[in-house]
Amino acid sequence: MINNRIYRTFDRPSRDIVLAFKGIPVANIADEMNRIACMDAGIRPYNRRPLLGVAFTVKSVANDNLMFHKAISMAQPGDIIVINGEGSLSHSMCGEFMYRAAIARGIEGFIVDGAVRDLDALETLDLSVYARGAQPNGPYKNGPGEINVHVCVGGQVVEPGDIIVGDLDGVVVIKKDDAPELAARARRKLEEERASLDRPVPVRPPYGYLEPVPCYIDDIIERNGVEFFDRWEGRK
Repeated sequence: MINNRIYRTFDRPSRDIVLAFKGIPVANIADEMNRIACMDAGIRPYNRRPLLGVAFTVKSVANDNLMFHKAISMAQPGDIIVINGEGSLSHSMCGEFMYRAAIARGIEGFIVDGAVRDLDALETLDLSVYARGAQPNGPYKNGPGEINVHVCVGGQVVEPGDIIVGDLDGVVVIKKDDAPELAARARRKLEEERASLDRPVPVRPPYGYLEPVPCYIDDIIERNGVEFFDRWEGRK
């Protein structure tokens, strides 16, 4: 039936490819993806546990977690359940019982474009949870919904098998075909940034090393034809 389907399996990237992103900040990965691959800022972490794994997607109507429960029973170790939730904050989509069920199956985390609850439990549980908000009202279990289809979460289209990386800054979505090259580029960028932080940033006066402004900033300002004035005199 249309919009009421479950796909049992999909092509997953190799574990080695997924682990190639371990320890790379989301910002470095996003910079190497032209800065348009991150979920919006409304999708935020609810604990400090880093997130890395493979997308196992759920499409649900707002405030209903029937297919979310089914997904937990189907997902494999290393998967991340990514559920659209239609962005609703009137009812939570999951809580501590579901967190613990996911941990028992080796699931890495949840990304919910909607609300979650039982936040105290997330301080100690070994599960990464990202969501749009928190809400104590529980969900319904009526359906319909789908499992392992493309979904839109945080403004990004996510497909089963995409690689997901999350940290305190947010979440980036990586297509598995792009992953090998991207991991190498992002790793190089991280190493370059770390090296640059160990040496002074070249700057132009009047800025000193306590106020580092890269030289190229002034180059761009000059190229843009910005006018400079000595003093603000108010509106004329």
